[in-house]
Amino acid sequence: MSTLNEVSMVVSDEDADVARLKGKYAAMVVCWLLGNGCLFSWNSMLTIEDYYGYLFPKYHSSRVLTLVYQPFALVTISILTYWEAKINTRKRNLFGYLLFFICSLFVLILDLATSGKGGLGPFIGICVISGGFGIADAHVQGGMVGDLSFMHPRLMQSFLAGCAASGALTSILRLITKGAFENSKNGLRKGALLFFAISAFFELLCVILYAFTFPKLPIVKHFRAKAALEGSKTVSADLAAAGIHRVANEAEGKTTEVGRLSNKELLLQNVDYAIGLFLIYALTLSIFPGFLSEDTGSHSLGTWYALVLIAAYNVFDLVGRYIPLIKCIKLESRKWLMVSILARILLVPAFYFTAKYGNQGWMILLTSFLGLTNGYLTVCLLTTAPKGYKGPEQNALGNLLVMFLLGGIFAGVTLDWLWLIGKGW
Repeated sequence: MSTLNEVSMVVSDEDADVARLKGKYAAMVVCWLLGNGCLFSWNSMLTIEDYYGYLFPKYHSSRVLTLVYQPFALVTISILTYWEAKINTRKRNLFGYLLFFICSLFVLILDLATSGKGGLGPFIGICVISGGFGIADAHVQGGMVGDLSFMHPRLMQSFLAGCAASGALTSILRLITKGAFENSKNGLRKGALLFFAISAFFELLCVILYAFTFPKLPIVKHFRAKAALEGSKTVSADLAAAGIHRVANEAEGKTTEVGRLSNKELLLQNVDYAIGLFLIYALTLSIFPGFLSEDTGSHSLGTWYALVLIAAYNVFDLVGRYIPLIKCIKLESRKWLMVSILARILLVPAFYFTAKYGNQGWMILLTSFLGLTNGYLTVCLLTTAPKGYKGPEQNALGNLLVMFLLGGIFAGVTLDWLWLIGKGW
């Protein structure tokens, strides 16, 4: 009874200032790190594109690896979204982070086993690992966004900022390792191997954080207990891990979720958000990273140019995800969100003509703007859409939106190949 009373006290105080709940800032830090882990391995693979370009010069590795990654992610998230209400979120997220760790380790092992040699065999191995990253991403990104959709918006913002920070951190680390090893024998490979090792270590850290730290934070227990009392079954294992067994058992024992909207109803009510998220990432991934890696011409920065462009995108994507914290400039109007998303289509001709006629300064500026708008609109949309729904509905909506996000990424990496028309590949 004491555990039930404790949960009732936490959950019943609807009007309490959540900022006063012990553990909020710790939860924000953990969410930021878990967001990093969601994309750290994949961004590492993208950021060492100069190494893969050297190993596999004939295979358009930046485009192929992304194109392999996305179908696995999209099919997996579609299945998980359909069965979302019955899936154990704890097992789902732990499986995702463990798979990230294993795939990161395999990248390192594959390179060491082949002594850094190129060829079709190693490239196929890298493609298989890329597919594994896609499956892991679908488990973690959908699971975490769904989970955080019924929690405080600052936790969602921290997680999304962490996703962007993974790109910024990997880009900065790549610039450092490239500079440190550039003049040494096998310098490109040494820098890449260091990257793989850091990536594997960080993913293992995320497994530990999610398994032992995140579920025990008071603010997380508060929102999960609230969601369980509203009929959510997905949080029962995490509540049990936090020591709240009574509410976990009650949630597990419920056969129906009273008043819960179906996935179809949620999608119809939020179709503009879903299409908007699809368009944001379809446009972004039609340009980044493939176009920036291969189609920007020759410039004074030489081999550093593509790395600088990717770093500029990642840094400003991170900056854009913090701008919505300033309430007066956070975009929450459904109408103006869609107008802003559609206006980004103008970036396609802008990139084409800048690559053809502009200098590297204009290209860096344009790439920074692409990242800034991507991060800003993503946070505005994903923190606004779940408002007004019950916990189980917010979880389902979060999964639906991530499915459209990954669908947009798949469409973008497919459209990215159109830049090759006329180049004679």
